Amino acid sequence: MEQRRIAGKSHWYHETQSSASRTNALPLVPEAATVSDPFLLDLDLADKPKLALEGIASPARKIYALLFPPRVSLSRLRTFSAYDRLSTALTAAQVFGVQRLCNHYAARLAPLSGPDSTRESNYRLAQITQHARQLAASPSVIDSRARQQLEDVGLTFYDLVVINQIIGFVAFQARVIAVLQAMSGQPVRIIPGMERQQEADAALFSPGETKWLPGIDVADLRLASTAQMDTLARWQPLAELRRLAPLLAHEHLLLNEFGALCQHIAQRTPNKRLSGLVAAYTARINGSSSCFSWHLQQNTLDMALVEALRTGSQALNRTLAEMGKERALMQAVQLLTCAPDRFSPAHFSQLLEQGVSRQAAIDLLISCALNGWLNRLHIALGKCPS
Repeated sequence: MEQRRIAGKSHWYHETQSSASRTNALPLVPEAATVSDPFLLDLDLADKPKLALEGIASPARKIYALLFPPRVSLSRLRTFSAYDRLSTALTAAQVFGVQRLCNHYAARLAPLSGPDSTRESNYRLAQITQHARQLAASPSVIDSRARQQLEDVGLTFYDLVVINQIIGFVAFQARVIAVLQAMSGQPVRIIPGMERQQEADAALFSPGETKWLPGIDVADLRLASTAQMDTLARWQPLAELRRLAPLLAHEHLLLNEFGALCQHIAQRTPNKRLSGLVAAYTARINGSSSCFSWHLQQNTLDMALVEALRTGSQALNRTLAEMGKERALMQAVQLLTCAPDRFSPAHFSQLLEQGVSRQAAIDLLISCALNGWLNRLHIALGKCPS
């Protein structure tokens, strides 16, 4: 089927191929493209919680500006265009189903011209879209073959960092917005037919340490700029970025803001046991065996709880049956990770009813969102040799 492009979309459901149109249709919510806050997308929040989130929102806005600038300069090393970036973001947003995101990225994508309708460009866009959909919906299916498919259609190391940072960022953004909407008591708008993410296969989480190796070349220190070296020296010591920083340094401006975001969220979650449990369970659901193994090493959890985490949600619920706070938290993490569009005020209230403070609940759930981003980067940019 020959690919056609039209200047606009009449809805936010995006396909890599579409029928020709004689009229320029507008996106469903055209004003969604011109929000004043590109991270929280003008979500209506009271002044106090909005101010409390500024340490997260500020670097996130800078990441957004780096990922989705009005114009993108293309070169032999950086081939990922503005259209590629927003198309990838919209594909990921559709998977997560949070309407505010879908409206925004559809409205930004609508006026852009797509690639030429050639067999090569069609195939390239199809591979990009497939990768975005899979990493968003089922991270554990991504492997070295998926990465090779992107390289086969011309994506460079720089492009691989950008595409996976986009998918991770939109995953994070969707969950932060879902949490804040629930905290504010805003009703959930579920889109019929949306599938929820399934937790990864338990076979990935056998006992023992899982090693992680870079799946792409790290930034070459012999050729690195002074700015790259400074960024790497600053952020590689951060525990969350120790393994990823040499890869993410290909795009050192992104790494600077991502490091600031990771550092701030780590400082906001002082309860190390609960935050470690959140991180381990998020990695378990997403299928990041290396992240799961690393979090078990960093946090002291009893053996029964560790075994339940390895086995999956049903075993975990049984183990936590008499631990109301932990059980409510794990149920919130599961829903937020698997179906952020369904995370409602009732789910947020369950945490408060079990004695978790409002601020602690927000911080723990935002750490869940960040861990989902880190899981996707480890899966997409690394490998776990058997």
